[in-house]
Amino acid sequence: MEEGQIHIIKPFGPSIVKARMPMSVVENLNNYIDNIIADEKKSLQLDHGKNLVGDVTQEFKLEKEIMESSGWAKFLTSCVSKWTEIEMKSKITKFRMRDTWVVRQFENEYNPTHWHSGHISGAGFLKVPKDLGTHKQKKDNKAYKGGILELMHGARMFSSQSVYSIKPEVGVFYFFPNYLMHAVFPFKGTEEERRSISFNADIDENIYNVYGKDKG
Repeated sequence: MEEGQIHIIKPFGPSIVKARMPMSVVENLNNYIDNIIADEKKSLQLDHGKNLVGDVTQEFKLEKEIMESSGWAKFLTSCVSKWTEIEMKSKITKFRMRDTWVVRQFENEYNPTHWHSGHISGAGFLKVPKDLGTHKQKKDNKAYKGGILELMHGARMFSSQSVYSIKPEVGVFYFFPNYLMHAVFPFKGTEEERRSISFNADIDENIYNVYGKDKG
């Protein structure tokens, strides 16, 4: 490195992976979800809302068959495998899906700060309203957070913001450790749906459990 140059590194805090889903996967999942929505009996059978913290219109699990046929399971496994190999210098031999579910959010609905179970989690976007709203007051220097996914870790300090805000974009998915706290803010001014998808999964215990590696 030349004198006077700087190279910013981030040795602390969990890493986050951003990936783009194949559009075929997005289309397959949206078609499946639309069919579930139209089937009241099936919607009730797959309902997952009672197990989640969100105050939203609907949350339901995906069936195992669609996870495979849509390409969804393959996408998740591939990305997590690449992530752990780069981040942990280890190849996973196990990827066990605990659950995967859809969140249908509309105007004024939200997901409070929470975290997930399992080892690896994530959230991505299948449908996003054209307009998520604006501030009631004029705030030129303040970002509007309606519909934003916000990831949180630690406390804000010098060189550490502790918050990472994500504007939803169709087809984009974010992977993070299960313990990473996150929330989704309410949006306004539209009747369109904000449709997201999440999952929880387990990987090899000896890769996830870093406490078992370094003793003393």
